[in-house]
Amino acid sequence: MKRSIIIGLIVLVAGAFLYYTFFNKEEFEGKYAEFEFVQDNLAMHVGETIELKVNVDYDGIEELQLLLNDRPIKTWKSPKKGQVTYSMEGTDELMGTHKLSLRAIGEDHETGDYRNLRILSDIIPQVAKADVVTTFPHDPKNYTQGLEFYNGKLYEGTGDPGRQGKTMLGEIDRSTGTLIEGRRIGLDANYFGEGITILNDKVYQLTWQKGKCFVYNVNDFMSRVEEFNYAGEGWGLCNDGTSLIMSDGSERITFRDPKTFSVERVINVYNDLGPIPQLNELEYINGLIYANVYLQNFIIVIDPKTGKVVQQISANQLAKEYRGRGEVLNGIAYNPETQKMIITGKYWDKYLEVKVTPVE
Repeated sequence: MKRSIIIGLIVLVAGAFLYYTFFNKEEFEGKYAEFEFVQDNLAMHVGETIELKVNVDYDGIEELQLLLNDRPIKTWKSPKKGQVTYSMEGTDELMGTHKLSLRAIGEDHETGDYRNLRILSDIIPQVAKADVVTTFPHDPKNYTQGLEFYNGKLYEGTGDPGRQGKTMLGEIDRSTGTLIEGRRIGLDANYFGEGITILNDKVYQLTWQKGKCFVYNVNDFMSRVEEFNYAGEGWGLCNDGTSLIMSDGSERITFRDPKTFSVERVINVYNDLGPIPQLNELEYINGLIYANVYLQNFIIVIDPKTGKVVQQISANQLAKEYRGRGEVLNGIAYNPETQKMIITGKYWDKYLEVKVTPVE
């Protein structure tokens, strides 16, 4: 009898233990793992390496993943409670802003942790200034969006802030600054014209928010030969002789196939302090991209391979002197005959031929 009681007690205790162990587990509260740094944004420069530290707070993790833009770059199997590390290297290809995340997977639950990682340029841009060499008239009615020389002729594309069908595109009479009759074309009020560029006798014209690029024969502006669709906004446009190069008002520049307008590649434009958003009018000069920045009186010079800003050209003094009743600085064209830039602004009454000199 006593033996039966003892056996019964043993079975009861064992059963209670098993029940507690398997059916009454206390759930872990909080994140299984998290980044040790507390700031939302982590910054580093190209060429630097940082040690990412991850605190493992739960022993029951079956797999811990470190992801960059939702792509796993490191996996730990059954990490012990404590800390794991990962060496993150800043490369040219990674310059830009990225989503850095953790995914901690348990037996029947998973948790996550998220941060932004920003990789900055390792180049401090050279400082330069633009000095006026000469001026010639610009039509003060033109809300300048794009400017380009082609075969010795100057072309301009304009916008239409009042949505009154005033967007124009055409060749400029440099003696008067006006568009030449018979060498121009307009868009209706549905379209707000943006950047232009000319490649292989085709004029490409972006629109702001309609996702349309119109293409014309440079020798016959009355004939639209093609049109393309694209996602997002259109701002500035230039070309390198092979690809179209487009800005969209952010820090991104997109290279596109001129035959299909499909995306070839994208670069993020950064200096040593961060991204340069609101990139506007573009011009490709001697292997570099020159860009207006909306609302700013400077032009930045960009390495097209990496997106790094290599030079910043101040136009502050000339903007004060020549802006008049006009608006922001916008419009860059390179004249290969004089090897100088032509710049202007929205509603300015002059084009300015400038030379660029480094500031010591």
